Amino acid sequence: MSSATSSPPIILTGDRTTGPLHLGHYVGSLRNRVALQATHEQYVLLADAQALTDNADDPGKVRRNVLEVALDYLAVGIDPNATAICVQSALPTLAELTLLYLNFVSVARLERNPTIKDEIQMRGFGRDIPAGFLCYPAAQAADITAFRATLVPVGEDQVPIIEQTNELVRRLNRQAGCELLPEAKALVSKTGRLPGVDGKGKMSKSQGNAILLSTSNPQIEAAVQRMYTDPNHLRASDPGQVEGNVVFTYLDAFDPDADAVAELKAHYRRGGLGDMVLKRRLTAILQETVAPIRERRAELSRDPDFVMDVLRSGTAKASETTKRTKEAVIEGLGLFRL
Repeated sequence: MSSATSSPPIILTGDRTTGPLHLGHYVGSLRNRVALQATHEQYVLLADAQALTDNADDPGKVRRNVLEVALDYLAVGIDPNATAICVQSALPTLAELTLLYLNFVSVARLERNPTIKDEIQMRGFGRDIPAGFLCYPAAQAADITAFRATLVPVGEDQVPIIEQTNELVRRLNRQAGCELLPEAKALVSKTGRLPGVDGKGKMSKSQGNAILLSTSNPQIEAAVQRMYTDPNHLRASDPGQVEGNVVFTYLDAFDPDADAVAELKAHYRRGGLGDMVLKRRLTAILQETVAPIRERRAELSRDPDFVMDVLRSGTAKASETTKRTKEAVIEGLGLFRL
């Protein structure tokens, strides 16, 4: 079949609905999604069911943030006419496929997944691990394969999840004796994980070190002023260190003039460049980036019926797609059908 008539590649991506999105999400995935929706068939999943795996004590938080995250998607430019924005808990097929897939993976393999191991340690679960959290790789595999996605934009830390998804796909394909499901490739952002403004780990709302997509200009300025630079750069005349300097990390991610940033780095290393000059430049760039997103978000928030219609339409399309995949899996595995 010619490329002119073949179907576009399918992308699945999404976010857990535990809070509004921030600049880390923006550089890590949202910008990519906006660009890719013109050339790919894209589904964006509001992963509220997965959010419950470590928020079961506060389901209201998960529910409220479905609309918050949806607003962020629309505000950054995800087009509901090009991308299906869908709600995970409204797609029971995903849970059904998860249950099937759990029969093809061991508990030991789930525990060995580096992403899961790191998250368990970070959250201090010990052996008191929610079963839903431990089974996250199988649920993620169900999400990816249900849409027959071949490309999944993820952070570097999520690559082991894609690898385990492909392990499951190969096992299911061997069991079925045919290519029942496609394997997926991880699309890792070139920017990498954006640190928090305090330089302590990744940007996170719960850690109080995030700049939300709805942040005001004064709040952006205050956040940049808090940013970690080089503690040994006491005077502008002192040579400074670029590596580990959060301000330069953000300039790399957001400043459109890469040559100018390279010159600033060289100047900072040899001395004669103060932190405040860098912070003023970064403040202006971040304010210019966030302002149209914030304004569009505020406008959309005044029309909740439109947002709900977007979610209903996207979820309806996703439901049709995932049901077809489930039927194919049931038939391919030779399970009983009425």
